[in-house]
Amino acid sequence: MRTVDRIRVHAPFARVFAAASSVSRWPAILPHYRWVRLLDDGLVEMAAWRPFGGRGGFIKYPTWWVSKMTVDRPAGEIRYRHVRGVTRGMEVVWRLVEAGDKAVDVEIVHTWTGPMWPLIGRLAANLVIGPVFIHGIAARTLAGIKRYAENGSR
Repeated sequence: MRTVDRIRVHAPFARVFAAASSVSRWPAILPHYRWVRLLDDGLVEMAAWRPFGGRGGFIKYPTWWVSKMTVDRPAGEIRYRHVRGVTRGMEVVWRLVEAGDKAVDVEIVHTWTGPMWPLIGRLAANLVIGPVFIHGIAARTLAGIKRYAENGSR
């Protein structure tokens, strides 16, 4: 499974990178995040809602995972390796690249072989987990980071 989400943010690189990498602040700036907890040894526990139905989503499905997070500001990258939850083993890389005057292209790439479920693991990853849940949450996360970096608000 591989999902790619991209957005252009019209704000200085430092502001965009700070918003993307300061995950403990995400629940305050991203309404779909339930909580983020910084654990020991670079681990971060995250929980988000995946809304379904209409603009605000009248059904909210809870998601949860724990990742090893590494931040490489000079390279413009934030990396996660999921170590707990359904998505254990997933690799995630955020790439932030300056794109002209006060603009930043942000890309999130998720790669994963899928859950270790006999017969249906890969199918579930490619047909449901990736395009519905991963993309659904990542697209909302990028939109929220963009809104915050450009406007300083939700």
